[in-house]
Amino acid sequence: MSENKFYATGKRKTAVARVWMSPGAGQIRVNRRPVDEYFARDTLKIVVEQPLALTNTHGQFDFYVLASGGGVAGQAGAVRHGIAKALQTYDANLRAPLKKAGLLTRDAREKERKKYGQKGARARYQYSKR
Repeated sequence: MSENKFYATGKRKTAVARVWMSPGAGQIRVNRRPVDEYFARDTLKIVVEQPLALTNTHGQFDFYVLASGGGVAGQAGAVRHGIAKALQTYDANLRAPLKKAGLLTRDAREKERKKYGQKGARARYQYSKR
């Protein structure tokens, strides 16, 4: 690989995003599709572009992302995590604002498993005396 490409992996819930970053015009492609087409909701686009807005690097890099697993919201969070980690490997000075905003921390919250004898993870069947 060339020296001006940076790679990072982002994770959120069960979603994994592999992110390649290279200098460019600011295009973000997720699974070979533009970010506007892949993430239809505006809130998800804002989530994905959060690290770029925070570090004022919007329009400086092209991102190629392969996202898999989970749903679209989880994938958007994984892409955000991956972009933040790629920016950190590009310039170590960007670590402080990204860390302060919590974008480098892997959100470890996962869905709790369903327990046997119950309706769900915590929900129990309603007790009835008669």
